[in-house]
Amino acid sequence: MPPAADEPFARIDVAQAKILIAAGVHVIDVREPKEIGEDGKIPGSHLVPLNTFLASAGEHVTGDAILFYCKAGVRSAIACEMAAAIGVPTLYNLEGGIVDWKKAGEHVEYQ
Repeated sequence: MPPAADEPFARIDVAQAKILIAAGVHVIDVREPKEIGEDGKIPGSHLVPLNTFLASAGEHVTGDAILFYCKAGVRSAIACEMAAAIGVPTLYNLEGGIVDWKKAGEHVEYQ
């Protein structure tokens, strides 16, 4: 799914996220650590809380394609904007975040 004309990232659903994850896209969870204990995380994702990411985005960016998610898709959209600002060319925001991931019956990990 291409980005909207006014956004530097594509808004994707769970089915699209699963395809990207299977293809090896880098996945970053921008929630706070305590939220993983409450809601779990997408297997293989890396936790980088939004404030940490905003303060040092370049340290957490690997590759040229990143899928961001949070609880519902708002904080991850902000992370997408920041990643675009530092030059990441291909960005995805999981709309509905971990909430929709779990509603779809997808597996989560707890730490």
